[in-house]
Amino acid sequence: MSKLTQEQLANRWHLSPRTLEQWRWLGKGPKFLKIGARVLYRAEDVEAWEAAQVCQNTSGPLPSEGV
Repeated sequence: MSKLTQEQLANRWHLSPRTLEQWRWLGKGPKFLKIGARVLYRAEDVEAWEAAQVCQNTSGPLPSEGV
């Protein structure tokens, strides 16, 4: 099971690490692990979150399959 640090995920998405910190505080973004002071993101959680962000237009993400 692969894990990403905050910095690695920020680089992957071309975001500031502070954006990810803010998202965690707001309850947005992918699930994460908090081990002591360290934050890690599981690759499968990141990929699932990315898949949920697929949009067809600017109104927002596509509805879930089977809806």
